[in-house]
Amino acid sequence: MNAVSSVPSDIVSLRMIHCRAEQAARGAQYHLAVFHYRTCLEVAERREDCRAVEFFALRLADCYDVMGLGHKAEGFRALADQGGTDGQALLG
Repeated sequence: MNAVSSVPSDIVSLRMIHCRAEQAARGAQYHLAVFHYRTCLEVAERREDCRAVEFFALRLADCYDVMGLGHKAEGFRALADQGGTDGQALLG
């Protein structure tokens, strides 16, 4: 079972996770920010919310850039450019 599957997909839970990610990013805790943003991205994908997928993919790209992981950043930018489609291949 995927750990994220136990995360509720309601908008309030998504917003709380997003706030944790933003706080971690502001504190330069990028590994923690990535963890929370990836959770947000997966929830957005389950909700089939293309705009949210794009938003969280771009936030992940920003974090990966700061972490010096340009190849990962490029993958999430590509996901955002696709409008959130076919993202499963990039999340693995």
